[in-house]
Amino acid sequence: MGNRNLTRAKRAKNDEFYTQYGDIQKEVEAYLEFDPDVFRGKVVYCNCDDPFESNFFRYFALNFNRLGLKQLITTSFDPSNIANTQLELFDFDDCEKPKGRPQASANKFIINQVYDMDEDGEFNLKDIAMQLKANKQNEWMPLKGNGDFRSDECIALLKQADIVVTNPPFSLFREYVKQLFDYEKQFLIIGSMNAITYKEIFPKIQENKMWLGNGFHAGNAYFFTPKSREFAPGVFNAETGLVKFRNVCWFTNLDHGRRHQLLPLMTMAENLKYSKHKEIRGKEAYEKYANYDAIEVPFTDAIPSDYKGEMGVPISFLDKYNPDQFEIIGISLLLAKPMSAIAPKGSYLQGGPRFYISNGDNTYRRLYDRIVIKSRNA
Repeated sequence: MGNRNLTRAKRAKNDEFYTQYGDIQKEVEAYLEFDPDVFRGKVVYCNCDDPFESNFFRYFALNFNRLGLKQLITTSFDPSNIANTQLELFDFDDCEKPKGRPQASANKFIINQVYDMDEDGEFNLKDIAMQLKANKQNEWMPLKGNGDFRSDECIALLKQADIVVTNPPFSLFREYVKQLFDYEKQFLIIGSMNAITYKEIFPKIQENKMWLGNGFHAGNAYFFTPKSREFAPGVFNAETGLVKFRNVCWFTNLDHGRRHQLLPLMTMAENLKYSKHKEIRGKEAYEKYANYDAIEVPFTDAIPSDYKGEMGVPISFLDKYNPDQFEIIGISLLLAKPMSAIAPKGSYLQGGPRFYISNGDNTYRRLYDRIVIKSRNA
């Protein structure tokens, strides 16, 4: 269900998915636990975020001093369907909205300093709004263009940044990541897990230049979107107004502790005897691919600790990937040999390059994308 919804959203270019504050907080805190100074003295740029809508702005503005940020920059895209309806940044009585300032348009916010503006003993968004109104150390101005991250004025701001943190448009994910690498930026962004298989993305993962982040709680991501009611019941929650996806993850090149945790494994013999997965338990051996020399490991927790050869694992393996424990060899899209050279037409499901396994009756079944790995410590 999650995969179909993301695919449909991508085709329709429905890119307005607004991230929950708690998800942002949980993710950023994981990097702080590994390195408390990871954001200290840095310029953070959220280049797909209108403060009126974005919890990314809210989190980094409210935690500006605790993180030790040098500067926070946010730019928004015009038009947005829900501009100034979510956070209601200026929703209080004693400070009028700045006159003549842009609201439902492409904006640029630059935060250089935050403090208890009204001296009421509490620092919150109200203080930030008052600072913006008074133009004290901070800047709120309209952009000349529509705020597209590819525009010259947004690229100029990108060049000033150290770390980019946002939820970029799913339909432009390849182009977005390419820009981050072109300008050699650190980043923490959200994307579809299927992006792992993109030819522009996978080499970065294989070369250890990009990896999965700490992750959403229980693998579930909840977003607000103006088109939420278009999604099926069970995916769209009418009470919260949120849409649930399981096929979404964080991508980053910032280090975090989970990335260095060893994946606990059993030996091949133990898996064949005790595995909780009926596809493995009780068999004499792991299955091998018909069109590539590797064994099929359909579950991450069934990776044998003592196997020295190549193994095909689901792309979800990357959520547990420790570069000190495993080596990434490649992906089935690039490694699979043509089945036409192995079996007669009609005995296998035709399609793009994938790994196949024999059914035992001279026919073959095609598998989903697989990442091929080897153990460094078998």
